[in-house]
Amino acid sequence: MRGHDEDRRLGADRLGGELGERATLVQFSTAFCAPCRATRRVLAEVAGLVPGVAHLEIDAEARLDLVRELEVVRTPTVLVLDAAGRIVRRAAGQPRKADVIAALGRAL
Repeated sequence: MRGHDEDRRLGADRLGGELGERATLVQFSTAFCAPCRATRRVLAEVAGLVPGVAHLEIDAEARLDLVRELEVVRTPTVLVLDAAGRIVRRAAGQPRKADVIAALGRAL
């Protein structure tokens, strides 16, 4: 995780969806990305299991402004936001369910 991420806040207005009450899993995807589909399933499952956690998926090609600002270089990239919208973790590539749950621990 890059240090400057901790000071940045992302709100529903920037992400195009409501943040979770306790944490938000933000996924950057592209249309033909096979690992993105698997990541979508994992994040949706975790969000369904943990109360107050939302999953938002962003089309990286449609949101190049946000991709550049957040220095997203590959898909999938997952950001874990705390309740205030601060980025507490980020990872590129397909995450394992256990790793997502562990990363959420830092946000909750």
